Amino acid sequence: MSLFAGVGGGGSGADPASAGGTGRALLELTPHKVAVCHLVQVFAPPAQAGGDVVPPFPFESVAHHNRLGLFLFTLTRSCDDFREPSLEELLRQLKAVDDLTNGWLCGQLTSTLSELNSPDDLFNFFDKLRGVLTAPEGASAEDIFLDPNSQLGVFLRCCILAFNSMTFEGVCHLLADLVMYCNSADASYDLAEDEDFDSDMSNLMDADVGSQAGIFEKYHQGYASESHMGESSSALNRAPMSLHDFDEDNTFKVHDNPTCLRSRWQLEAYLNQQADILEKDPSSVPLNSFNATMTQLQTLAPELHRVQFLQYLNALSHDDYVASLDNLHRYFDYSAGMQGLFARSVSPAQDIVVGKYESALLCLGNLHCYFGHPKKALEAFAEAVRVSQMNNDDSCLAYVLGAISNLLSKIGMSDTVGIISSPYSLGTNIGLGTPLSIQQQLLVLLKRSLKRADVLKLPSLLSFDHLSLAKFDLKHVQRSLVSFGPNASTKLRTCPADVCKNLRLSSRVLTDFGTDVLSTSNENGSFSTSWLRNLSTASDSWRINSMKSTKLHNDFDSFHYHAQPSPVPASVLQLAGSSYLLRATAWEHYGSAPMVRMNALVYATCFADAASSSELSLAYVKLIQQLAMFKGYSAAFCALKLAEKKFPSSTSSHIQLLKMQILHERALHRYKAVSTLHLVVAFGFHILMYNIDLFRGHLKVAQQICDEFGVLSSSVSGVDIELKTEASIRRARTLLAAKQFSQAAAVANSLFSTCYKYNMQVENASVLLLLAEIHKKSDNAVLGLPYALASQSFCKSFNLDLLEASATLTLAELWLTLGSSHAKRALSLVHQSLAMILGHGGLELRARAHIVLAKCHLSDPKFSVPEDPEAVLDPLNQATQDLQVLEYHEMAAEAYYLKAMAYNHLGKLDDREEAAALFKEHITALENPSNEEDSLAY
Repeated sequence: MSLFAGVGGGGSGADPASAGGTGRALLELTPHKVAVCHLVQVFAPPAQAGGDVVPPFPFESVAHHNRLGLFLFTLTRSCDDFREPSLEELLRQLKAVDDLTNGWLCGQLTSTLSELNSPDDLFNFFDKLRGVLTAPEGASAEDIFLDPNSQLGVFLRCCILAFNSMTFEGVCHLLADLVMYCNSADASYDLAEDEDFDSDMSNLMDADVGSQAGIFEKYHQGYASESHMGESSSALNRAPMSLHDFDEDNTFKVHDNPTCLRSRWQLEAYLNQQADILEKDPSSVPLNSFNATMTQLQTLAPELHRVQFLQYLNALSHDDYVASLDNLHRYFDYSAGMQGLFARSVSPAQDIVVGKYESALLCLGNLHCYFGHPKKALEAFAEAVRVSQMNNDDSCLAYVLGAISNLLSKIGMSDTVGIISSPYSLGTNIGLGTPLSIQQQLLVLLKRSLKRADVLKLPSLLSFDHLSLAKFDLKHVQRSLVSFGPNASTKLRTCPADVCKNLRLSSRVLTDFGTDVLSTSNENGSFSTSWLRNLSTASDSWRINSMKSTKLHNDFDSFHYHAQPSPVPASVLQLAGSSYLLRATAWEHYGSAPMVRMNALVYATCFADAASSSELSLAYVKLIQQLAMFKGYSAAFCALKLAEKKFPSSTSSHIQLLKMQILHERALHRYKAVSTLHLVVAFGFHILMYNIDLFRGHLKVAQQICDEFGVLSSSVSGVDIELKTEASIRRARTLLAAKQFSQAAAVANSLFSTCYKYNMQVENASVLLLLAEIHKKSDNAVLGLPYALASQSFCKSFNLDLLEASATLTLAELWLTLGSSHAKRALSLVHQSLAMILGHGGLELRARAHIVLAKCHLSDPKFSVPEDPEAVLDPLNQATQDLQVLEYHEMAAEAYYLKAMAYNHLGKLDDREEAAALFKEHITALENPSNEEDSLAY
């Protein structure tokens, strides 16, 4: 029987119709695979199958030998592109493994490929490969060097089977491809022992290129693509003949289009990897070039309908509504339900019906949610729920419930009617005719989605639901659905224990996956691709060290552990990292600055590779905010410049918002308008009075920043509600700084109504505190007391410890404004909040607390400064140090004014005059500010 008899459509150039068989080869043999087969033969030579424990030549150690095996393993599983790598790229990667042998492996590879000039040479080459998988005569099973069932063993067996399945024409085609493959290597690429190879290959190409091109032209025929996506075949697809042509000198020319695709498994892995890139950093993917690449791949492999889904994601990330909607429709129209988004245990016939329509509706709802169309998104989700329930598609239903929960948590909705009004409604009452509020509906949805995800064993959705529940417990007081009777709950506070419990359960997704899920069925090739990409980085430092020393003692560790990726799937790392990011946010609410920094640092350090650019920039924002609070604006602006280089402002809204926040705070600190201040200080025999009416100019810079906040938010009602709240708060603070108290109070009152309408109770605490500040500044302390008490009550309900301490401090200032008779009550309130403020408060809050503490002592008629001067001077000295870092001239002037009064009571004239001089410096800085344009620079 001829070796080259056709057995099906697996031949490299054979026509499936004339092959005479019905089978298909599992792998299409290409020059790249021939090169890898040779390296496998070097890694496991047949001569070493007799139990020799010494590493085969030319390896210097077992670690060096294992390094080649690790390289070959990643090479067979990588999915860097849908095209196979060229010989030049393979040699460049191999050189990192080949340094200890001075290019011996590279030289052997190039010489072996150049010697394959005839079908007999290929037959002898693959005949020798059989010895790698076969034990010598008389040897035991333990003496086999390469396990036939291992990754490399299966790859070698598939290549041998593909060669045996080829027709004679296919072998000729493979020889022509080998010549092109070797000729594509860059002649300038430096190898240690490639001089002979260059001369041999040039002679070979000069002598045989005409005949090889003739063979290629004669026998080249197109390859039929797979007839169905569900087939388990991993056959490759070849580009049509139109991708190639010949130059005028009759030499073969390859265009930029690929000549051969990778296997089906690698193509799917490549598409998944591109989807991860779109999620992590959409700005790094150009819209047109990415679409061109996907169109090229779709032309070569028309049955890969997921290409259209990636084009939908690409258009979505570039805010192209029309293109994203068109690609989404084409994906579900052409795929005919054969590519489901969720795992189902249904027959192939049912899969065509089940999963297509509801999955399309789920994607459509997410599309509308992304572009700020909450009503359209809810309509799509409601229809997806109805179809999922009708088709018993539990997996899709669980994801739809999670998507609705995510929509309700992000979009502000004030209606109290049922969200989904259909026969398959999730429920608008509890059986007693009591309508559920939006928050109660959200809680019901979350619990139902969590229950379904637990039953269906969907760990990703399970972790997401736990994160959503933790966010809900953080921002909402859970009231009972039945508000009367003996079973009615009386707890009207949030529970931090519930938040931490859900965060811990979400982090357990790493352990829930286990070793079985982290097997090859879930490893899609991206890990091997990242390994090869980092190979050059790892080998560069290793090569430099190897040049300095003739031999490395621990070279394998240097090669394997330097800059290599994590094998944990990116989706798992994203969910695990999100729990740490939410922990940082929770500790911001609870008022623990060290825990905020720790969790943000853990996220930025351990989950940066898998995180999206949006979430990673948010972690950087939290760290820079901590710098601004505790190190001042100079340190924060230095870190902000680095963050802007890493995350351009055009693509990262978090960095842009942080920049405006810090600039607004600095503008208020430098140009804040205060009431008339009188200072009477005795200088010798003279009494000098400074009647200072501070200016209101330059506050338009802060107003300009507030306007920019409003521009960034969407005009749709309920969308970007948190950003709109931030803009209103800053506008009210700007009006307060300009001493426009009535306008500031009107903005704050309107904001309180909006927050109450959308059940934003945590934000209400800040708004109430702002109203108390407005009445305090307007010398109307009596009206400010109820707002401060209400803010304090809100903070207790939501465990906002640091904000509660700030509200208590404001309450003390209000009592102190009512007269010296309330000094002891104010001092008691300051002592209640002082521990929290000094432990976790920023520079401004600590300085403010120290100043209020000193004012309480100075206002108390029973307190004598000469008897206890440290009680006044120590907090004032600490306040001036903190305010010097912040450049907060107004509060610093007040601190030095109080110090001058204290020194005057003590009779220390020199210290009094020094404090008065510093007071004058800060007043001068306020009266003669820097240029207005400088306030926007940093």
